[in-house]
Amino acid sequence: MTTLMISLNGKPLHTEAPTLQALLLAQGYALGNAFACAVNSSFVPRARWPEQPLHAGDRIDVITPIAGG
Repeated sequence: MTTLMISLNGKPLHTEAPTLQALLLAQGYALGNAFACAVNSSFVPRARWPEQPLHAGDRIDVITPIAGG
């Protein structure tokens, strides 16, 4: 497997995950929870997570809702 250097929520990360979904699972995200993802500042719909490839240098942001009022 190829190891990629990416950025996850602003922090450098080495990963062997080939797709966005594989990365999320490897990082312990529960896919059923409410959150959104962007790759290089572009929103990626949840249906595309399994097929969204990762490349060296990608910037992945995981955005979670904040409760409050």
